[in-house]
Amino acid sequence: MKTLVYLSTPPFTQLNTPYPATPYLKGFLNTRGIRSFQADLGIEVTLALFNRAGLTDMFSRVKDPASLSPNSARIYALRERYLAVTDAVMLFLQGKNPTVAHLIAGRKFLPEAARFEQAGGLDWAFGTMGKQDEAKYLATMFLEDLADFIKECIDPHFGFSRYAEKLGRSAASFDELYASLKADPTYIDGILLGILRRQIDETQPDLVALSIPFPGNLYSAFRCAAFLKQHYPHIRIAMGGGYANTELRSVSDPRVFEFTDFITLDDGEAPMENLIAFVRGEGITDRLKRTFMLADGKVTFFNNPAVRDYRQGEVGTPDYSDLPLDRYISAIEVVNPMHSLWSDGLWNKLTMAHGCYWGKCTFCDISLDYIRRFEPLTAALLCDRMETLVQQTGQTGFHFVDEAAPPALMRALALEILRRRLVVSWWTNIRFEKSFTRDLCLLLRASGCIAVSGGLEVASDRLLKLIDKGITVDQVARVNRNLTAAGIMVHAYLMYGFPTQTAQETIDSLEMVRQLFAAGVLQSAFWHQFTMTAHSPVGINPEKYAVKKRSLVTGSFANNDIEHDDPGGADHEKYAFGLKKSLHNFMHALCLADPLQQWFDFKIPKTKVDPGYITRALEMPESAATAPTTKVVWLGTAGEPAFYVKSKGGNSREMMDLPVFGPQETVTISLPAPQGRWLLHKLPELAALEQPVTRQQLVDSYAAEGLEEFDLFWDNKPVNTLYQLGLLQV
Repeated sequence: MKTLVYLSTPPFTQLNTPYPATPYLKGFLNTRGIRSFQADLGIEVTLALFNRAGLTDMFSRVKDPASLSPNSARIYALRERYLAVTDAVMLFLQGKNPTVAHLIAGRKFLPEAARFEQAGGLDWAFGTMGKQDEAKYLATMFLEDLADFIKECIDPHFGFSRYAEKLGRSAASFDELYASLKADPTYIDGILLGILRRQIDETQPDLVALSIPFPGNLYSAFRCAAFLKQHYPHIRIAMGGGYANTELRSVSDPRVFEFTDFITLDDGEAPMENLIAFVRGEGITDRLKRTFMLADGKVTFFNNPAVRDYRQGEVGTPDYSDLPLDRYISAIEVVNPMHSLWSDGLWNKLTMAHGCYWGKCTFCDISLDYIRRFEPLTAALLCDRMETLVQQTGQTGFHFVDEAAPPALMRALALEILRRRLVVSWWTNIRFEKSFTRDLCLLLRASGCIAVSGGLEVASDRLLKLIDKGITVDQVARVNRNLTAAGIMVHAYLMYGFPTQTAQETIDSLEMVRQLFAAGVLQSAFWHQFTMTAHSPVGINPEKYAVKKRSLVTGSFANNDIEHDDPGGADHEKYAFGLKKSLHNFMHALCLADPLQQWFDFKIPKTKVDPGYITRALEMPESAATAPTTKVVWLGTAGEPAFYVKSKGGNSREMMDLPVFGPQETVTISLPAPQGRWLLHKLPELAALEQPVTRQQLVDSYAAEGLEEFDLFWDNKPVNTLYQLGLLQV
């Protein structure tokens, strides 16, 4: 049966899990009764290359072994060993050959080249029992060695997740990419196009839709399009995705449309539906939504305002069918706990809310639809989709790919997960705001939340205010304390080089980060250098932030990253290595007491941050006030009460001992019998979760029993300690 739409993500993105764009689109097309087939060409190419037959062919194409660099010469000399172990390595990374981990971790099984120089002894990272993760890391180094060999000897574009990336970065002109596409296909291109040909012949689509999320997908997307234009001229081609949404909003070079018929922007559902109607001959160009095409030899943008976008509740559940879910590989590229989540294991991708509820950060593309238009889903619908995906994929892990998940929706989702008794693990991006109280973090963990990532950015209150981040460093510290205490891993996005950032502020930011790691409230982080983009407040109004654009010329192809000068700031580039090296050590609890100067080979300012700054911030208690509308839930397990009479000084009163069972411990609390009976009566109601009880309802119920001083009872030690076992105010 003929497939109308072929959806694909060209090489390369992640190798452990499908990029979510095509499953999202396929799920939407299902709701419209439109048949589609999806393919992840990145994993297909990887699997075709990294096996005994693929590497045999690859090694045979080395023309002059004598001219190889020492590293590549070593790999070439050991090629028989590479051929002997590659199939076992790939099966291991697919989770199908776990026992080989012991061979790999023993460091006598895999041939090792330059990438292994960074490995050294790994007990500091994986201990003596973490053989599976250690072996994944070493197996990843094995593949990276081969990737280096391929790049030097076979295909200079090659790189995992970064194929020909330089052709897509800040490509204001189409000239370089155009010249590369006019050249003969590379070896990797040949593998890619062979797979594409087979799939096109099998599915016979009318429309091919290529998602381009990153610069590293751009070249291969255009190479696929060029092949289709040459061999299947009747097929119409559309491009979209994150790269188009940010980089191609002002594309004007007609040569681009020698390769593609359409480029769509922003959410793809409505543009795709109208494109399909157009390709079928059922619509006219005036009906197209956010779509570029060539009209009368000129690049023209069609955007019918009467065509509405679909609400998030209408777009359907992502559909992962057609994808080889059992063949993705789990890699560990760097010894970073959050990066291992990104690259290790198959994660179902979902979104709690479209856009960002904050939408103010001055470095961010807040003028674009994917940030600007905030639209949350309901917790019930999210859980429906989670249950559907678990049934479809067999996987219970979820990565919510939100710009910043709203705390109130996270709370509602956690309650719904617990109400349905779903056993899932999940993680997402957040803002480090004060809504993440101790009890909310415990609730999130109980529902399966294992990690969060959020922007600490420059870790300087002056610059955080300039960024309009809406947080302070001490607030971040307390939120991280709550998350960490609940057992949720915290990853921080860090930034250096924001406009007007001085050398002093860079070093003070590093000291703040050091103290956060030393206090144990931050487990993972990564430094990014600030990039000025065309759609951010800084890019739109650079004068306000005391920076200058180096060029006012708009290119005819990609326009997003803006080269700029920061006259009032530090020489940001020279701090990059020291910042990243120090962070690598801090993440593994190394050198936390050492002076910051040791990370730099030039003189740096002495930090002005008090050495006890973060410690004092963590000692500040959370506000004791609890709103009457705060929900109170019980997630614990209480045993059978014991009643007895307690006598003291001639007075006696009835008491109740109540054992409460946690996963590792049993705690017994003692209460006056009247209050104890009331609490026993309320616990099942608090555990029901369908209609969470508010604190005010508890106060009223307590008073209705003739009991007095609720706050004194509730906040006293016996009841107040039960939060550790599941009595939460959220």
